Amino acid sequence: MAKIYLLNSQKFDKVVNLEVFKVQSLKFEVDLKLYDALVFTSKSAIYALEENKIDWKNIPSYLIAEATSKIAKDLGANIVYTGKSGHGNDFANELIHLLKDKKVLYVKAKKTVSNLQNILRENQIDIDELISYETVCNRSLKEVDLEEGSTIIFTSPSSVECFFKKFSWNSSFKAIVIGKTTASYLPKEIKNYKITQTTNVKECVSLAMLDFN
Repeated sequence: MAKIYLLNSQKFDKVVNLEVFKVQSLKFEVDLKLYDALVFTSKSAIYALEENKIDWKNIPSYLIAEATSKIAKDLGANIVYTGKSGHGNDFANELIHLLKDKKVLYVKAKKTVSNLQNILRENQIDIDELISYETVCNRSLKEVDLEEGSTIIFTSPSSVECFFKKFSWNSSFKAIVIGKTTASYLPKEIKNYKITQTTNVKECVSLAMLDFN
């Protein structure tokens, strides 16, 4: 029987989690007194600050999307701005006028796909980077047989990379992809996929459910 497989750990009814990658916070120290603003494009960066016991919540924060912003808000962060598009490069362009004359710290992954920091630098924003976490393929994931006709939800370029290290694509599969950037990482032979309008996992699941109802 066909199933919906979500390639991360978020839980939804009638969806099977297939955790093809893991996020690991790195160890670091940082003096946030040097900065007027923090920029986040992932909830994992927030968790990394928390795990390293960094006192960050009073620094004005600029977050890429509502899902990330909600996590920061629940932790008591000083949220100044939440992005509209959910895409890294677009978010950078939204920030240019907001970060003028500020000293900025971008709390980021070891590997990123957007050009956010360079776009801001090209527009005279004084920005530093803090590598706070990395994404690695989950080597402990057990082999499973994916049912024909199933829908696979790709939530990041890392999910694409790690899925295809472990599994082969069946022509009966359908793919739901979170945004154009992730879609650009799909192998060329995958034709049957849909891209969400926002970078929101819940929207991915809703789109997948439409084919099952």
